[in-house]
Amino acid sequence: MTISSKSQAYIDRLKPAFIGLDTTYPLADGRTTRRIYLDSTASTLMFRPAHDAVEAYYRHYANTHSLLHFSAKISTELYHWAHERILHFLHADPQDYACFFTGSGATAGMNRMARVFRDFRPDRDTVLVSLMEHHSNDLPHRKHAGQVIHTPLDNHDGQPGCIRMDALEQTLRENRDRINYVAVTGVSNVTGIINPIYRVAELAHRFGALVLVDGAQMVAHLPVFISNPDHPEQNLDAFVFSGHKTYVPGSPGVVICRKDILRAIEPEEVGGGMVERVFVDRYLITDKFPDREEAGTPNIPGAIGLATALDILDRVGMDVLYEEESDLISYALEQMKTIPTVMVYGETNMNICPRAASISFNIYGLDHGFTAAVLNDYHNIAVRNECFCAHPYVEEMIKDDIPAELHKKENILSLRAKLKSGMVRASFGLYNTREDVDSLVNALRDISDHRETYQALYTVDEDGNYRHTSFHPVLGQLFSIHKLVDSVFE
Repeated sequence: MTISSKSQAYIDRLKPAFIGLDTTYPLADGRTTRRIYLDSTASTLMFRPAHDAVEAYYRHYANTHSLLHFSAKISTELYHWAHERILHFLHADPQDYACFFTGSGATAGMNRMARVFRDFRPDRDTVLVSLMEHHSNDLPHRKHAGQVIHTPLDNHDGQPGCIRMDALEQTLRENRDRINYVAVTGVSNVTGIINPIYRVAELAHRFGALVLVDGAQMVAHLPVFISNPDHPEQNLDAFVFSGHKTYVPGSPGVVICRKDILRAIEPEEVGGGMVERVFVDRYLITDKFPDREEAGTPNIPGAIGLATALDILDRVGMDVLYEEESDLISYALEQMKTIPTVMVYGETNMNICPRAASISFNIYGLDHGFTAAVLNDYHNIAVRNECFCAHPYVEEMIKDDIPAELHKKENILSLRAKLKSGMVRASFGLYNTREDVDSLVNALRDISDHRETYQALYTVDEDGNYRHTSFHPVLGQLFSIHKLVDSVFE
């Protein structure tokens, strides 16, 4: 699609509207420069309009579940709007789906839904999980769901792509009476590869399985359709995402789930707000959503801030924002391929495997921790390294770093044992630009060309972290909560 001039004007207006884009730090070479934030897959920067909306709301803050005074009425109405707005943003039919908020990002929601699906169909003890999953969409199923079968990925000349549909179908067919649900990520947090979740849903439903989608890396980057009126077989049974990865740090995790599934069992969490009446010997659970799924006082400001951000993104159009980001990711991949010393992981042809948000890579012959340290200390580029809470997926790709001539059975185990598994990940948000990509690419060329010079400036501590021999900035001088507290009493 071609982005219209009106839509491009909206994007250009939103790109600078994030807190922290002008943050500066001193570097090891004496310069002080602006931070280039390429760690959005871990957590995005704060969207200023959402921040400002929450700040304005605090003047009216009160708890919900009351209409006895103005502030309580405002809070209750806005909190209700937040649920409705998120359902609308994700194209989830409010007649069929409930939206409720959870604690620690997507992880709390995943653990919750693993228990819900287990109790909803206790006669089915098997779950299918793709090999590319984040631990939060793998370990909860191992703990709560019984047996977990990991399904393989497509292979493209040694590089993994999306979930392998023929293998998924075969496993569903062979275990059709035992499989409760398929848990799959919409977008990999390691490579940014986008899975065909609607095809997965259609296939799973054909064999009587449910579908749970980890949408933590989807919601800020591309359109989501939980309900599909024209193809109801592609509807998603449950969807989980996190506000802190959707431009509103401090906001809660979110679960969207079919109401009939939730109604069939008692809520996983009990307490104030989710009951109709409580007696000495029993209690009656409310039939109202989302109340029955949200025991206790919720994160009201966080929910309002998240809904505000999604409202603004929706007005621009997620299809438009996805097109904008796809262009940036494609540009980054093209530029990184021009550096012969850089290895990019996962299928890089976006016509075969579309991507969003992330690119993971290594510089041949350099430890990922060293590369990340130099990017920070000398180029002020914030990236993440190691295994990104996706150990099996990362290790599957890292093993391909072994030279082909050494791929002998007797050598593989010893060689893999010597490899320090991990990568460097650059991840992007709405605020990133081609200039940010150019800075990253130039930095990678600099590190590749001057590796010996940089290596002489670093040591490795007992935890495996790379430390500069002479550059030791005092974090309290960069930012200090204590100074802010002290200023209250000055």
